[in-house]
Amino acid sequence: MPPKKSNGYRWFVVAVFFVFMLLHQSDKLLISPLTPNIQKEFNLTNTQIGAFSTGALLVGALLYPVWGYLADRFSRAKLMALASAIWGSTTWLNAIAPNYTSFLITRSSTGIDDSSYPGMFSLVSDYFSPTMRGKVYGLMQLTQPLGYLIGMVVATLFGGTLGWRNLFYITGSLGIVVAILIFFGVKEAPRGKSEPELQDLEKIGVYKFEWKHVKGLFKKPSMILIYLQGFFGVFPWNVITFFFFLYLTNERMYDDQTKLIVMGLAIIVLAAGYPIGGFLGDALFKRTTSGRAIIGTIGVIMGAVFLFLALKTPVDNQTQFTVYMALAALFMPFASPNVISTVYDVTLPEVRSTSLAVESFIESGGAALAPLLTGIIADALSIEQAMLIICLSAWALCAVFFIVAAFLIPRDVAVLRQQMRERADYERAHQDDAPAAGAA
Repeated sequence: MPPKKSNGYRWFVVAVFFVFMLLHQSDKLLISPLTPNIQKEFNLTNTQIGAFSTGALLVGALLYPVWGYLADRFSRAKLMALASAIWGSTTWLNAIAPNYTSFLITRSSTGIDDSSYPGMFSLVSDYFSPTMRGKVYGLMQLTQPLGYLIGMVVATLFGGTLGWRNLFYITGSLGIVVAILIFFGVKEAPRGKSEPELQDLEKIGVYKFEWKHVKGLFKKPSMILIYLQGFFGVFPWNVITFFFFLYLTNERMYDDQTKLIVMGLAIIVLAAGYPIGGFLGDALFKRTTSGRAIIGTIGVIMGAVFLFLALKTPVDNQTQFTVYMALAALFMPFASPNVISTVYDVTLPEVRSTSLAVESFIESGGAALAPLLTGIIADALSIEQAMLIICLSAWALCAVFFIVAAFLIPRDVAVLRQQMRERADYERAHQDDAPAAGAA
């Protein structure tokens, strides 16, 4: 029998995955502040730096459909334990790389576990109702900026004394520890149990993964637009993640202390943007099912405005630059928890891992291009120009996609709610029958 969805236990599950994501993101994003050290050791160009970032993203992108399919067929909790173990192992391999070629290969292998998140978010969706998911996902996504901040502080304080290789050994070891915690601490939940129409049922049938439901994702107008914005929406994130530290070092010529102040404040504000965006999305979703898309639109527009103002601030005006970066950081994550929640607002529970994996796969296509493209433009012009060209163009397209999606989402949400009502009626009429298989 699956575990009871007690209020305390579901928050324990969130806490375990929060720890996993925080340490995993710290390890994943540690590469950015350590890039100057790695660049110096291997004598790398900006294009080569972009290549090893792109390698990991490509591996992750190719494996998104695999992880999504497995998570919809098997235990999501056990798969997340496996992902954590793979994270630890591949990070160790990256730490022993003796030259750039082996570093490129092993760094690319660290992308294997990066595509496991759809199964985790799908499992969490079965512990929380639709009107709470934005807040929960916003809380969990705090781990990305906090992980970056931890990575930046650790790299700055210990990168010179311990060296980047020893830091990777440490973070890889943490991956193994977390794998054990997930394996023994996190249990499965019945798929779809948190849907409003099914919450009052003592038990529900097992609705199995079917390919026809996956194909149906591409027939939903709102999902097509969400997928399109995902492809372009990750460009700015990857540009900033992989090159902003170099931008502060090489083009603004900030010392380590100044970089910590500027980036520290921006990351703290960025962290607040996730739960704020999720909270606003949930609140507006209660009024209109277009609410999450509206919040996403506001986020990408305001993020673009303040990033432009920050990059155009004179180098000697550090205060103004810091303020504009903090404001850009506040709005940038608004879309993220709302995109995940929207995917689950319009898809059946038994294909939610796959549906988010498809979205993430498409995102990764854009993410994989971003670092390499940025490196090429940066070598030809400057890192600042590369960030402006890529970020502003991508966010302008995302705003258009969100605006159109806002008009289409209500119909797709209504279709899912009707499907859930039909399932609830079926379950009530067949409480003593065998579990259902593949019902609408």
